[in-house]
Amino acid sequence: MIEVKNEHELQLMRNAGKVTAAVLEKMTQAVQPGVSTLDLDAIAEKTIRSFGAVPLFLGYGGFPGSICASVNEEVVHGIPKKGTILKSGDIISIDTGAKLDGFCSDAAITLGVGKVSDEAQRLMDVTKKSLYKAIGLVKPGIRLGDIGHAVETYAEQQGMGVVRDYCGHGIGRSMHEEPSIPNFGKAGTGPVLQAGMVLAIEPMLTAGTWRVRQLSDGWTVVTRDGSYAAHFEHTVAVTANGSEIFTAFE
Repeated sequence: MIEVKNEHELQLMRNAGKVTAAVLEKMTQAVQPGVSTLDLDAIAEKTIRSFGAVPLFLGYGGFPGSICASVNEEVVHGIPKKGTILKSGDIISIDTGAKLDGFCSDAAITLGVGKVSDEAQRLMDVTKKSLYKAIGLVKPGIRLGDIGHAVETYAEQQGMGVVRDYCGHGIGRSMHEEPSIPNFGKAGTGPVLQAGMVLAIEPMLTAGTWRVRQLSDGWTVVTRDGSYAAHFEHTVAVTANGSEIFTAFE
């Protein structure tokens, strides 16, 4: 069952969204050659706690960081490490979340480090645009399948792989609630969206195959062919007239 939030609950989620947005904004300033992904994690945790919130990811299933820091061919769930030093030409996907007053927010961004290749930049641009194409559809009355269909159609038109093993999700008191939101699917299928539902929509695209594998650390997911991957995500509420992005910072 997809939970419908009341106005008070939506305001609490809006507040939590502002925390996650602030973290991602800090990341856009902090990502540069020579910085370690553990440095980024420390900045993120400090920012989250400065709002009186708690890092949503830290300790989740034993995860050791406040961010997932996934570099180049890493798709999602990269562990922040002192020894992972960013260099010019890398791209890094940063996924983070916060819990404030009992409610969660979750968002991700992919950033270029220094000067990146045209291919890497195009992958990031297409992934980000696919997210906004999906969000642009969100309103009461559409079906859940319309979201995944929008991502898949645009991404494949642009020659990108659409990761199928991981997907978006509902969000509220818990990070992962119903429904699952694949980044592929058939338009006109699935549950009908209603005002008050809150969704974490998160396209994960690759410059090569959509097939992925998990590393032996039990967390990090990489592309099977070593191609670059990008990941963008927002926490989005369905409103009476359309949608509202709770984690927007631009």
